[in-house]
Amino acid sequence: MIYVAQEAPSPTAQAILIPAASELKSPAELKGKRVALTKGTGGHYLLLATLAKAGLTFKDIQPVYLGQADCRAAFERGSVDAWVTWDPYLSAGEIQAGARVLADGKDVALYQRYYLASTAFATARPDVLAVIFDELHAAGKWVKDNPQAAAELLKPIWGLDTKIIEQANGRRSYDVRLPTTNNLVDQQIIADTFFKEQLLPKAVDVKSAKIWHRGS
Repeated sequence: MIYVAQEAPSPTAQAILIPAASELKSPAELKGKRVALTKGTGGHYLLLATLAKAGLTFKDIQPVYLGQADCRAAFERGSVDAWVTWDPYLSAGEIQAGARVLADGKDVALYQRYYLASTAFATARPDVLAVIFDELHAAGKWVKDNPQAAAELLKPIWGLDTKIIEQANGRRSYDVRLPTTNNLVDQQIIADTFFKEQLLPKAVDVKSAKIWHRGS
């Protein structure tokens, strides 16, 4: 596989949510609590990094591994004390369920998105990749410049109210860039963390990843 494009960071587009009536005031108070999350996701890394910053480890909490729809259901039933999620689930939880943000990705998790292609395709059709990159960049800019129209367009696809979509899109950068080795540092940190937590079967060297260069 080869990295083709990358979105600029959107750290506030993921967060650890707590119920409106929760007495929790800081991530350090998650010790011993039941936390719903989806295993192996960016949200999983957010939780690990947030706990580490608070002086806790993953063993200090009671993880409840669920898909995001089931995470929300458990959260609304009161079966868990916190829910780790990302937009648009994050905005939906805040607006529809009255959830509060205990901590987001600021200073702990960049939350970047990456676009990849097979090496064979990238070698055979760099012209197509150039078109795809330009369209991704243009679409991202359009979403940020036209928040209401973008929300209306996404409403039937996401099945969410436009207010939720606008809030979610407001937190996501949608700034599509060409990838560079320096911009993959965050991927290495996540890979190292996941390997340490035995979420990956072997260590990953992100520096060995192939990166698409326009015109190559």
